[in-house]
Amino acid sequence: MKSVASPLSTVLTAPRRAQVIWVRPLFQLLGSLLAAVALPYALAAGITPELLGLDLYYVSLAASVSAIALAFWTYRNLAAFPGIRSSYYILPVFLSSFVAVFTVLFLARLGYSRPLLVVSFVVALAWFYLVYFMIQRSQTLKIAVVPFGRVDCLYDIEQVEWAVLGQPVIPPSADLLTADFDTDLPREWLNFLAECALQGVTVLHFKQLRQSLTGQVQTEHLSENADGALAPSANYIAIKRFADTLLALALLPVLLPLFVIVAAAIRLDSPGPVFFRQIRIGYRGRAFAVWKFRTMRVAAPAVPTSGDPRERAITREDDPRITPLGRWLRRSRIDELPQVFNVLRGEMSWIGPRPEALELSRWYETELPFYRYRHVVRPGISGWAQVSQGHVADLDSVLKKLNYDFFYISRFSLWLDVLIVLRTIKTMLTGFGSR
Repeated sequence: MKSVASPLSTVLTAPRRAQVIWVRPLFQLLGSLLAAVALPYALAAGITPELLGLDLYYVSLAASVSAIALAFWTYRNLAAFPGIRSSYYILPVFLSSFVAVFTVLFLARLGYSRPLLVVSFVVALAWFYLVYFMIQRSQTLKIAVVPFGRVDCLYDIEQVEWAVLGQPVIPPSADLLTADFDTDLPREWLNFLAECALQGVTVLHFKQLRQSLTGQVQTEHLSENADGALAPSANYIAIKRFADTLLALALLPVLLPLFVIVAAAIRLDSPGPVFFRQIRIGYRGRAFAVWKFRTMRVAAPAVPTSGDPRERAITREDDPRITPLGRWLRRSRIDELPQVFNVLRGEMSWIGPRPEALELSRWYETELPFYRYRHVVRPGISGWAQVSQGHVADLDSVLKKLNYDFFYISRFSLWLDVLIVLRTIKTMLTGFGSR
């Protein structure tokens, strides 16, 4: 699904799309402020003129503007990542922003008008849902392709109309132009690309376009991130480690009673230990022990090719080893929660590539290019691959998962982590990708 603010949002504001006013960020923000702040507050002042002499009126006005601006900024940053349906995040983002503003007003003991703030929230929410659905009705992405090099890999991407050029002329209806910049293009096509850039047409390398549309980084060779380095930002790694620890300490009192309940349920469900311990490969290639709630029978039924330790490490669909309770724990991801102790020990993060079992990691390193590069960040309890793809059980799926992991590393940022948290909540509620 395309989103209100996608990685291609600059394309939609180019001259070719100038008539579609809904996609312009300035229109979206100013329209929300007019509908959700200016009109309600003017109406309130007209009905009750004495409000203009009260501080709470102006405090509420500033709070409404701040909450909408914060929500809009957050939403734009979250919706900039591919592979998401941005309508899912309008309500949680705006609700979180207004709750944050309410909290600040409460802690600062400032007087404010609750009805005016509630009206601003409801109208702003309605405005952005209207913007989203208007864009969905009017927007059909059409991309012109220079037919040389490895651009064929683009055509399997759905919900895009591909226009393969037979001559160096771009169709008037095209939103942007893409080409393989790494291939040797004929002179007339090089001149064509240069002229398109001069005329204000967006021209993208096919690799960056594919990343933006799929949320994956192809693993043909190692590529630098946005900072021009292979390793992610050391500053953000340190900040993330500090935040992980604080969150783990804050959640531990809440999780411990849940652990007791789940542990008792596991002991009643099937004989065996409460926890499952497995050696996995983590940050910078170091082995560590992952703790999970046990979801399989100790005396489990045999599975095909179970003599191979790599096969035993893979959980397949409808795996007969999984207990009834274990299936629910896996679906809700509650079985992963004991890894909060791995987070406290610095072995894992809340968000990052999932750590693989030692046997599987060694196997993948022999089969997949640059597999070890995924260990450049701490593994996570949830990650971009988990919320985008789900569980994997074969080598082809692992390669696709690796593409998602490399995308996460290349876009390593607070906004991507926030987006993964929101999608993890949805995953826990729906059971997406569980085995």
